[in-house]
Amino acid sequence: MAEFSSNLEIPFILPSQAQKHVTHNEALLVLDALVQLTISDEITAPPPSPQEGICYLVGEAATMEWAGRDGQIAAWQDGGWTFHRPLPGWRAWFAASETLAVFWENEWRPALPASPRFQRLGINADGDAANRLAVSSPASLFDHAGSGHHLKINKAAAGDTGSLLFQTGYTGHAELGLAGNNAFSIKVSDGATWKTALVIDEQGRHARPSQPAMRAYRTGTTASPTGGQQSGFTHFGLERGGFALGGSMPGGGNAVTVPAGGTYLACLQVTTTASSGHAVALALNGTPAALRVTGPSGISGTLSASAVMELAAGDLLSLHHTGTATIALGDGGTQLSVALL
Repeated sequence: MAEFSSNLEIPFILPSQAQKHVTHNEALLVLDALVQLTISDEITAPPPSPQEGICYLVGEAATMEWAGRDGQIAAWQDGGWTFHRPLPGWRAWFAASETLAVFWENEWRPALPASPRFQRLGINADGDAANRLAVSSPASLFDHAGSGHHLKINKAAAGDTGSLLFQTGYTGHAELGLAGNNAFSIKVSDGATWKTALVIDEQGRHARPSQPAMRAYRTGTTASPTGGQQSGFTHFGLERGGFALGGSMPGGGNAVTVPAGGTYLACLQVTTTASSGHAVALALNGTPAALRVTGPSGISGTLSASAVMELAAGDLLSLHHTGTATIALGDGGTQLSVALL
């Protein structure tokens, strides 16, 4: 039977051994030194007044009692020094540098590098190939270090995307950033279709591609609606945000359907080639509204008026005629322009 254990060299109590307590106590001292090992510092000579149980790493070219013990662990126990040669895989806390180290290939190496690099990192979550950093938390704080703080999102090329995506149940509903170009944009989605709400280009100019706006007219040359009749439109010179042509009107053309509720600016332009006294009003769901153009008898030409009004999604816009006049049609003739403010 061997006298010492393989790893820590703890002495065994042998059969028929006298003073077994001595061997047992020696074994306990080894365990006391090496279990939960803390190395106070790396030095080359024993300190003058060591504390009981303290351990040091013996440096190169050690002197005095430590001569020839380079690289070993010196432990002050029971009034003397004991020495232990580390084996691969031993771990120790180096108090002087506040570093956890592992003994490997005849040297102590930090258990974690000074600047650790991880392929994936999860905080209360699991990172994956796409989301290499995953955090599951009620909140996240990115604090300053004395002054300001920048959060940077970098993309490789202009055609790539660098953005913040907001989700509900892992389905995207809002996104802001540089999406496919270098213009800043804000997009929203119903979970299936994305719409761009705002775009700001590199010169600071902004556009609202989904903001409802339209200019509608009726094709043809002229029309002479009778008093009390309503007419509509057949084409959009401009359409954005979901305006659509609705039901047909008795005086020709179709009503325009409003896509979303809100405060709108409406502009009505009426061009006549002949008039015996007439008025054209914007009709809201068949009822003449406050926006009206009035032309005296014998006077032709172009008159216009504008008003700010509240409209609801699904409202129908048409023209209500009174009096007698010959109305000029076509793009540039009689037309209605409406835009959400």
